[in-house]
Amino acid sequence: MQIATQGLVLRETEYKDADKILTVLTREGGKRTVRARGCRRRGSRLTAAAQLLVWSDMTLFEYRDRYTLNEADALDQFLGVRSDLDRLALASYFAEVTEAAAEEGRPDGALLSLILNSLYALDRLKKPLPLVKAAFELKLLCITGYEPLVDACAVCGTPEPEQPRLSLGEGVIHCAACRVGRGISLPLDASALAAMRHIVLGNPKRLFSFELEKESLRLLSDACQAFLLTQMDRGFRTLDFYRRLSVPDTPTQTGEGQHAQKGK
Repeated sequence: MQIATQGLVLRETEYKDADKILTVLTREGGKRTVRARGCRRRGSRLTAAAQLLVWSDMTLFEYRDRYTLNEADALDQFLGVRSDLDRLALASYFAEVTEAAAEEGRPDGALLSLILNSLYALDRLKKPLPLVKAAFELKLLCITGYEPLVDACAVCGTPEPEQPRLSLGEGVIHCAACRVGRGISLPLDASALAAMRHIVLGNPKRLFSFELEKESLRLLSDACQAFLLTQMDRGFRTLDFYRRLSVPDTPTQTGEGQHAQKGK
């Protein structure tokens, strides 16, 4: 059976002499494992589309729940991401997290829109990388059922918590003086909390339309990363690589690393 769809390559693995096995997030069928025959041969019409982070029109052939890429036309290769190591590393992290979150064969338009919009932000919007990263991490958790409660302190109920903190295990906001469970919570400030509310509750089409001062962005970045690692209960090799890179406008790498280890 022939299936016409659009898809984003989340992972590529070389197979045999000239093939690749692709993990593709498709519009019609969610995550699919697809074989791209001969795509590594010179002159193959599939070469451009059978690469990590390429968004394409695709024609798949299905036989006994196995998919083969018959035809493909690359629509966006996100060349601005590919030309910058820091952006490419972060985009690869987005792909790995999305692959972990997506379910095989289950369409998920919100998840697909999130990673495409995040790649667009890395490629064309002049936003700090930590801002794009934090918005992606927190919004992905909202889409996958781990949305934090950010409207008020979970203990005393005040809508503007004093010295707000995010509980990594409980997924709630609380005042520094209010205790939630026995797990780890990370500090925010008023601006970081406002940004978190924008990400969780705001229009997804305006996901990246906010700005933060350096310290507030550091707090937001630390909290969103640690919250994702805690809720997904795993690490990501692409995140480890991204954190090893020296990016001038990122939050302090030591701070990120320490909180991430606590959140695992």
